[in-house]
Amino acid sequence: MVIDQHSEPSERVRLGLLADKASRLIQMAALPSLVQLVMRVALAVPFWRSGILKWTGFLTLSDTAVTLFTDEFMLHLPGGPYHYPAPAVMAFLSGCGEILFPVLLVLGFATRFAALGLLFMTLIVELTVPDGWPVHITWAAMALGIMAWGPGRASIDYWLRRKLLGT
Repeated sequence: MVIDQHSEPSERVRLGLLADKASRLIQMAALPSLVQLVMRVALAVPFWRSGILKWTGFLTLSDTAVTLFTDEFMLHLPGGPYHYPAPAVMAFLSGCGEILFPVLLVLGFATRFAALGLLFMTLIVELTVPDGWPVHITWAAMALGIMAWGPGRASIDYWLRRKLLGT
């Protein structure tokens, strides 16, 4: 195919316009508030699913949850691995965090605090299951993104901020 010198700039312009149009379409589909909502839900789901397995009733831990923290889970620190200190307390705190933080995230209430809580839990999970780092780094990235950019417009935090500060 032969392109003369006069047609080349118009081809470049058409390709540039096409790329610009595609970029605008992608930006319309990936609105920041939608991305922030999806990120909050995506981070909440694995923790919620783990959390509901730890309870047999209101504030009643399952025997399995306590057994995991007593016998199975170990902290992989230098010189270790080590057993969890106060395994029943750790199971209770873990179970509470895995229920409370995801609910806060999905609602978009105290969102940055909830994301910080799940980031901390992710670090503890990484010390417990070091081979799970490919998933854990994804959780950490989502938590950090939520902490950095906030919950977005589809959140109670956004609504409260507008009502309280008038912004």
